[in-house]
Amino acid sequence: MGTLRMIDIAVNFTDGMFKGIYHGKQYHATDIAAVLSRAWSAGVQRIIVTGGSLEESREALKIAETDGRFFCTVGVHPTRCKEFEESGDPETYFQALLSLTKEGIEKGKVVAVGECGLDYDRLHFCPADIQKKYFEKQFELAHATKLPMFLHMRAAAEDFCDIVERNKQRFCAGVVHSFTDSAEDRDRLLAFSNLYIGINGCSLKTAENLDVVKGIPIERLMIETDSPYCEIKNTHAGIKFVKSVWASKKKEKHDEQCIVKGRNEPCLVRQVLEVLAGCKGIADINQLSETLYHNTCRVFFPQDLDSAADALLAGSQVLDEKN
Repeated sequence: MGTLRMIDIAVNFTDGMFKGIYHGKQYHATDIAAVLSRAWSAGVQRIIVTGGSLEESREALKIAETDGRFFCTVGVHPTRCKEFEESGDPETYFQALLSLTKEGIEKGKVVAVGECGLDYDRLHFCPADIQKKYFEKQFELAHATKLPMFLHMRAAAEDFCDIVERNKQRFCAGVVHSFTDSAEDRDRLLAFSNLYIGINGCSLKTAENLDVVKGIPIERLMIETDSPYCEIKNTHAGIKFVKSVWASKKKEKHDEQCIVKGRNEPCLVRQVLEVLAGCKGIADINQLSETLYHNTCRVFFPQDLDSAADALLAGSQVLDEKN
């Protein structure tokens, strides 16, 4: 498949679908080994496993410890911020997040605070005032640990940007992942010099989405699958740029050699790269993947940035096949 280097910044390996469980029903055995084999063959070098609550972040850290190429986040998703209060003591819950984050940093595994932010499309899970309160609280986590932030913004740009503006001295950098909002909201985010935008299949559904993505400078982008969700579907505007395809079968006819129809997985981050190249009219997909790889390392793996990578960003020769 060629030697592209990619980092999938958002994989929900804590989701039951990777254990063969869909809507509470077991359809097939755990197949993470086959999923990973496809990912590594496609050019994925690292995966960041997403944590969205205290318990899920614990599980994400456990998963991250099973492979040298796995890393994870610790934080509370906006739709689950009620957990702070339902725990009986929000401060104790916060301290547990903090100690888990520190433990994960010591293990070399936790690379970001998150997934946190605001989601006004799903207020039925958690009201806006509670979302705002505990989004702001998680900047304390970033400040205390010096970690970047893994952020979520859905239909909430104004409040989200207000909170980021108030706290911009308290975090070094961050990515607003799974971006699906308007050109205006994109520009609001890009006005923060330390924010990047993460795109996946959900960012590439419509012609308007593609136009919005086209306007994100390459040096401010990262790519992700957000698997097992957010695949690029045949009905999506971006599909016309997809070049790499994998054989697929329905979950009822599971075959480890095939991807499961309707379940996204990390190898498909390559399709996100292809759509990005297509909609931006970029012929050199290798150069594009190197720039995105570099962006991702700058935020989440700064210790890996060497002069070769910096020279590359300046358009110099590709020196790097060390991995």
